[in-house]
Amino acid sequence: MTHFDDQQTQRSNLAYIRDSMRAPMLSRDHELVLAERWRDHRDQAALHELVQSFARLVIATATRFRHYGLPLGDLVQEGNVGLMQAALRFEPQRDVRFSTYATWWIRSAIQDYVLRNWSIVRTGTTAAQKSLFFNLRRLRAQIAGDNGAAGLTDDGRRQIAAALNVDEDEVVAMEQRLAGADQSLNVPIGENSEDDWQDFLADPGPTPEEVVINLRDAETRSRWLAEALTTLNTRERLIIRERQLRDHAATLDDLGRQLGISKERVRQIEARAIQKLRAAMLQRAEDPRAPCHAA
Repeated sequence: MTHFDDQQTQRSNLAYIRDSMRAPMLSRDHELVLAERWRDHRDQAALHELVQSFARLVIATATRFRHYGLPLGDLVQEGNVGLMQAALRFEPQRDVRFSTYATWWIRSAIQDYVLRNWSIVRTGTTAAQKSLFFNLRRLRAQIAGDNGAAGLTDDGRRQIAAALNVDEDEVVAMEQRLAGADQSLNVPIGENSEDDWQDFLADPGPTPEEVVINLRDAETRSRWLAEALTTLNTRERLIIRERQLRDHAATLDDLGRQLGISKERVRQIEARAIQKLRAAMLQRAEDPRAPCHAA
């Protein structure tokens, strides 16, 4: 966005706020008439007058969320969405003023917008965390008093956790989230530095040397296994191949029918073959140059 566009946006926002604050207040009876005309006849003019008259409520609510660093115009726009939702759902017969009903919808819409856009990291995924996000600053100021700049004590965190019905760990985590804004990993670490923050992130994956070593070890194990299989007789190799080296292992019953023996006998042969393979592999591990011998 250019500087000119930003100025244009600010002027448009100020003009909208002025027009909204000049809109006449509605009497209770006239408010009820407008709500009924919209509900019963879908009178667009009635809806427009009802919404326009309470736009000042949106502006008043949006200004209370300006300290989260989001544009006031966007907050007002989201609040207007909540105001429209309130108008669509309002029931005149409930004997509740529209402003009382709409306040919840406006605040909820703005809070959801703040949670979605305050940080690229998702914040406040549960009702309790959402309450913690929007009330932590206020409660911290009340508890800390003149020492607010020094942060909360453990006792203060316990008080907040009890007041909002959350764990103390969640209070600590939210404190940390609110204390620091998002920062790009592509920015230099210093004014005269050519290194970015991402250059100092540790790679959890294996190093090139470890990759090469793992590949060589895998090849060695495969070669040793192939040699160890030569120590087995034909029936043992068949059972090991079908039971241990297939993606879908054959059952003992299937192999028993194929070989003409019981499934218990197949299990015994398999166990003996595995012991022979283990012995052959251990022999190669102790002396890699020694050939495998049939047991």
